[in-house]
Amino acid sequence: MLAGIKGLMITAIFAAKDVEMPLAHALHALVPAAAEGVLREVLIVDGGSRDGTAIVADAAGCDIIESRGARETDLRRAAERARAEWLLFLSPHVVLESGWQAEVVDYIGRAIESGRANSCAAVFRLGQADDSVRARLSEWFASFRTKALAAPREEQGLLISRVFYRELGGHRPLPAMSEVDLARRVGRRRLTLLRKRATIRRPMDQDAGSFRAIRNGFCLALFVLRLPPAFIGRFAA
Repeated sequence: MLAGIKGLMITAIFAAKDVEMPLAHALHALVPAAAEGVLREVLIVDGGSRDGTAIVADAAGCDIIESRGARETDLRRAAERARAEWLLFLSPHVVLESGWQAEVVDYIGRAIESGRANSCAAVFRLGQADDSVRARLSEWFASFRTKALAAPREEQGLLISRVFYRELGGHRPLPAMSEVDLARRVGRRRLTLLRKRATIRRPMDQDAGSFRAIRNGFCLALFVLRLPPAFIGRFAA
C-alpha cells in the first residue's frame, strides 16, 4: 500500500497559542490520515498557551515543542525534529476537507516518480465557513495570490519535503509574512494549488480587519516588487 511507504509519510506541524477548541477541530480532521498510515506524527509548537491547548495536544498523542523565542525559529526547530520525509505546516484555525490525505499521497507519489520531490511544494485551497459573497471573494483572491504570485495565505498550509525546506532556509523571522516569504522562495512554477480545501473556522470579521488587510496587501506588493525581506518586515511587524 502506498501509504505504508516511508517516503510518503508526513509530519504535521502546528504553531499554536491559546487555541484549545480550534486545535481540537483541526486535529480531528487528521485522524483518518493517521489511521491510514499517511500521518506519522504531529508536532505542536506551543507559544506559551494559558488555556487547554497543551492538554488537547497531549490527549491527541501530539508531541509538544515549547517555544524558545521567535515563532519562525521554533518552526525550523520542529522541522529538524520531524521524523517523516515530508512536512505539512498547518494553521490550528483551519479544518482540512475530508479525503485530503488521498490527494496528498497522490501528489507526493507523483513528485517522487518525476524526480521533483525535493524541488516542489503544495498548498490547499482556502475555504471560508460562511456563504457570503465576501467569503467567496476571499477564496477567489487566495487562489489568485497562490497561482499568480506564489503568495498563499498562512491558513492554506504548506506541504514540502524536509530536504527542500532545509535547502530554502525554512521560515525566516518576518512577522505576519513568513509564509509568503517561504512560498515566494519556492516559486510560482514549483508551487501546486491542491483541490482539497483548508476551511477557516474563524468568523470573517475576526479573520481580517481593515487595518490588517491593508497592511498585508501593502507588504504583498513589496514582495512582488522583490524588495528585501528585512525592509518589508518593518511594515509587517
